[in-house]
Parts: sequence; C-alpha cells; structure tokens
Amino acid sequence: MDSFLFAINATVPVFLVILLGGWLRRTGMLNKAFTDVADKYVFKVALPVLLFYDIATSDLYRDFQLSFVLFCAFGTIVMFLGVWFFSQLLIKDKSIVGAFSQGAVRGSAAILGVAFVQNIYGEPGQLPLMIVSAVPLFNILSVVILTFSAVPRDGNSNCVDGNNVADASKNRAAAPALRNGAIASALKNIVKNPIILGILAGLPFALLCLPLPAIAAKAAISIGNTATPLALLSIGAEFDGRKALARLKPTFSAAFIKLLFLPAVFLAAAVAMGFTHSQLIAILIMTGSSTTVSSYIMAKNMDNDAVLTASIIVVTTLLSSITLTFWLFLLRLYGLI
Repeated sequence: MDSFLFAINATVPVFLVILLGGWLRRTGMLNKAFTDVADKYVFKVALPVLLFYDIATSDLYRDFQLSFVLFCAFGTIVMFLGVWFFSQLLIKDKSIVGAFSQGAVRGSAAILGVAFVQNIYGEPGQLPLMIVSAVPLFNILSVVILTFSAVPRDGNSNCVDGNNVADASKNRAAAPALRNGAIASALKNIVKNPIILGILAGLPFALLCLPLPAIAAKAAISIGNTATPLALLSIGAEFDGRKALARLKPTFSAAFIKLLFLPAVFLAAAVAMGFTHSQLIAILIMTGSSTTVSSYIMAKNMDNDAVLTASIIVVTTLLSSITLTFWLFLLRLYGLI
C-alpha cells in the first residue's frame, strides 16, 4: 500500500499540471504563441541546463560497479535500437515511427528516480550511476531517432497532426529522413542539438570531479527547474483529445512496451546477473517509469509527431502508478529489494 501511495504521489501531480495547462488554454490565459515560445525555451535552454547540472554534479565514482554501468549503458542502447528497428518493420505509418520509438523507451529516470530510490532506501544508492550511464544515451539516441525519422514541415505546423498525417506519411515514404541526401548534414544536426551540447558540457565536471561554482550551480538549478512545469503546461495547452483518439492503438502499444514489456525483460536479465536492492530499483526506473515530458518538447522541435508523444506521456503517467507498484510488489515478494 505504501508503494502504491508513493507512486500516486509521484505521478498524479504531473497529470494535474497537464490538466491545468489545458484549462488555462481554454480560458484564454495560454495561447499558441505562448506554447511555441515555451517549447523553444525548454528545448534550447532549460533542458540543456538541467542535463548539464545533473551530469556535472553526479558522483560517478561513489560505489562504482563496472558491470552495473555497462548493463545500464548497453541496456539503453538495446532498448532504443530494438524498439526503433521493430517499429520500422511493423508500423505502416512511417510518420509516427520516431515519436513512437522515443515514447516507448524514454522514461523519467532523472526526475522520478532519485525520489523513488530515496523513499525506499533513504539514500540514492546506485541511482546516480544509472543516471550517468543511461540518461545521456536516452537523449543522444532520441536525437538520432528523431532526426532520422523527421517528417517535413507543412509550412504552417510545428508537428504532424491529424489533418496532415496522411500527407506526411506520403512525404516520409517518398523522402527518407535524410531527405537532403546528406548523412553529414544529419550528423551535424545531431551534434548541434542543444540537449547533446548540455550533456557534453557536464561530462568534464563529472569525470574530473570538478565542483561547480556556487553562483553557477544556483543559476543552473533555477533555470533547470523551469523545464518540467513549462513542458507540462505546454502539453496540456496543446493536447487535443480528438487527435489523440486517432492514435489510441500506437499510444497503448507504446505504453505496454514502456511499462510492462521492457521492465519484464531487463529486470529478469538484471536478476540473472546478480543485481539486487537499489540496483534493481534503478533498473526499474530506467526501463519502467512513465515517458518523460521532455520527449514531447524534442518531438515537436524536431519535426516528429507531438500529438502521439503527448498521448503516450499522459497514458503512461496515469498507468505508471499501478505498474510501478506491481513491479515493486513482485521484487519484494521474491526478496530482491
């Protein structure tokens, strides 16, 4: 019961802020101009700063265990590339492949993880190692997938919606993601991505154990703290239930993969490798937490299906309180945590 209440307390506030964004849009307090600016700010400023701070202040060498680090890193790569590969094979509408692949894999590891592990053990344990091993790859692989799965803009929209998805699919089939015929151009876009730059800027501090100056740290915290609430308000303000209904099948398919299939596969592998306690909790957060709100910001700003991404975030946020509690119960039942 305690685990269920904790999961509810972690997920319901997220959903309430999304609802607030929708209400503010209907009352006219928020409009499209606001959400467009907010999305760009979160994508280009707040998220990179948040990732920079999280990585720069991580203690890589505390309770370092190479096998755990490698498991998290290679597990992340396998998850992303595996889901992307099968999505390319099985999804007919190629315009949603990028959003589906990202939404089905990328969880709220950094945001939810610390609170979750500390609530159970009173200390972060192995979570910082998981965050440093997996979260940078979450972002890098998301950028790669979204870049290669991008759909050409129609000139009036920042993302694919219900009115132009058919045309987008035709464009996507006629023109691969590398529609300019230049792999170098695509790689350049990946390297220039603000998320990647934020990660790269934080790595030297973490690897060399360099402390951030107090002024810089406080400024980074203030800026980074604006990322999640602004992203949630933007999701709520732009969420269109009618368009989301047209994506129910891929939404629930992604939610199944995110909340049930991936945790089942990787927790079983982790147990077989001898991981226990906070290591298993960290792996559960890595594989089975709700889809992170930053997925929406990246999908919208990188010409992928933002409507599908928002739907996946809403559904996984609602269901994760139940599924996370189920996984915690199962791990406790077998004495693994």
